[in-house]
Amino acid sequence: MPSIKTYLGAAAIAAMVMAAGASSAEAWTRSGGGSGPRGSWSSSGSGGCAGGTCGHTSSFTGVRGNTYTNTGSTTCAGGSCTHTGTTTGPYGGTVNRSSTFAR
Repeated sequence: MPSIKTYLGAAAIAAMVMAAGASSAEAWTRSGGGSGPRGSWSSSGSGGCAGGTCGHTSSFTGVRGNTYTNTGSTTCAGGSCTHTGTTTGPYGGTVNRSSTFAR
């Protein structure tokens, strides 16, 4: 069974790819959920792009009712892109990430 890190990582990557592919006037939303032998889970997210920056926010509620949120933005200029993001856990702990890459 995939771990919460797997779910959050997949959600963050999907959100970034979806946001990066949207044109400047487009926005997106998504939601999902499911259930299994250990309970139900749900997720939702939204994002969009404007002025060379794409951003997203998403949340995931796991089978035990714990909610995790993820926000991030990617800005591209001059052939390189910078991504920053923050994931917050159910007890207030945060993980901050940033990266720069060439496009």
